[in-house]
Amino acid sequence: MSNPKRILILGPESTGKSTLAEDLAKHFGEPWVPEFAREYLEKIERPYRYEDLSEIGRGQVASEDLLAEKAERFLFVDTDLRVIHIWSEHRFGKTDPWVLDQMAERKYDLILLTDTDLPWTPDPMREYPELEMRQYFFEKYLNLAKVSGFLYAVVSGDRNARREKAIAVLQSL
Repeated sequence: MSNPKRILILGPESTGKSTLAEDLAKHFGEPWVPEFAREYLEKIERPYRYEDLSEIGRGQVASEDLLAEKAERFLFVDTDLRVIHIWSEHRFGKTDPWVLDQMAERKYDLILLTDTDLPWTPDPMREYPELEMRQYFFEKYLNLAKVSGFLYAVVSGDRNARREKAIAVLQSL
């Protein structure tokens, strides 16, 4: 069984995380883990509650672990529990202890942090189109990347620039 490098793609809403994950997966011929929250929120058909966030976290972790078994060199992960933590703190002022424990336990070989320099793309699942809020969340994710102990790199520019920078960083691992 292989032990692929886990690459976490992290960033605020509408900063190209899913696109980058998919592009990298295609380039390297490896799997990527979609954001579980989107699937979960579409199914519940109501505003999310505090309790939903830990369920979303459990689904994200389960998807990641399942797809890790299919990866050879890399597993690209579109968001992780850090997103659950930031949203939970922002919206409810607290985070489920399970989420915090799992954040401390789960390891990544690299965090690719997506910058806010892409234009906002409207989507019913997204909540904060204002650039100042996107920048606010970017700073939160940047701080989490810095204290994680994992290597991290900020990717910015258009789709091609982000992909090329990410590929260069991955090839240097």
